[in-house]
Amino acid sequence: MNAIEKCARIKEEFDKINVELTDPAVIANREAYQQKIKIFSAHKPIIEKYTEYLNTAKALEESRQLACSGEDEEIKELAAQEITELEKKLSAIHKEIEILLIPKDPNDTKNAIVEIRAGTGGDEAGLFAGDLYRMYVKWAEKRKLKVELLDSSPTELGGFKEIIMMVSGPNAYGMMKFESGTNRVQRVPATETSGRIHTSAATVAVLPEQEELDVELRPEDLKIEVQRASGAGGQHVNKTESAVRIVHMPTGIEVYCQDGRSQIKNKEKAMTILRARVKNRIESEEKEKLDSTRKAQIGSGDRSEKIRTYNYPQNRVTDHRIGLTSYNLDAVMQGDLDEFVEKLIEDNNKKLLEQEM
Repeated sequence: MNAIEKCARIKEEFDKINVELTDPAVIANREAYQQKIKIFSAHKPIIEKYTEYLNTAKALEESRQLACSGEDEEIKELAAQEITELEKKLSAIHKEIEILLIPKDPNDTKNAIVEIRAGTGGDEAGLFAGDLYRMYVKWAEKRKLKVELLDSSPTELGGFKEIIMMVSGPNAYGMMKFESGTNRVQRVPATETSGRIHTSAATVAVLPEQEELDVELRPEDLKIEVQRASGAGGQHVNKTESAVRIVHMPTGIEVYCQDGRSQIKNKEKAMTILRARVKNRIESEEKEKLDSTRKAQIGSGDRSEKIRTYNYPQNRVTDHRIGLTSYNLDAVMQGDLDEFVEKLIEDNNKKLLEQEM
């Protein structure tokens, strides 16, 4: 079934629901009424674009008939110009319809929890993790998104063993979800005296923030400990028991937060991270059961996958999933990620559309 045929079927359902919404029996059933309103609202933009497509297709057919039947050369020339314009318009509308037909990920509108961890490469990997963190912060600022540091484990050289942040704003997770994976850097480390290029890595995991209603964390399933913070962090470190460790015993997932001076704030941040990790674990296990025979994962965000290489000597950034290379690494590290973000979303939409049709 192609996109236009699918629109025709959706219109049949849309028209049926439109009539049902005036039925007193449906209106009296609040749950049924709300469900139909939800479907009606979801279908409305598709129907509006489908109607525009049909009107444009009709106008195109009329112009073609005029171009073939008319004897006036001037009219035929004008009709030919109109045909070209209408064909372009029809093609553009068709692409918009295809995008509208792609199933929406309910998590896309949520805030994103971004976890960056140093991988192989020792101190250099920690420095690279810090570079990725600053890159994402600058990108988020350009997008008018809010960034909140949830927790970090700094290294002595100014990098991070781990750093976790919340990116908040419209469609934050939807834009960031394809950043999950292993990032590789090739450059001469600051600690290298011989000028030899090293290869190091850092992993990024992007999880949608979960509300308390989305994930139930029962108090009896949680082991909560408070202790003194350790490492870099200011005068409060090792003086007050502000650090919080929470273990979700059914899954064994553990979260440790020490960045804030307040034990209450650290507990809130830890619970936010824990909800996201538990939800991700549950969904991953369910997906694994459903897709055990499926080889290609679309939008899985598997962090074991090598997604991108940052090559400093060649001023090059390559995304291996979509084969996109930019020779403007400096700008990318300053937050110019839009080309990668948009192409990744476009590629994912294309794959999802192929599944749907």
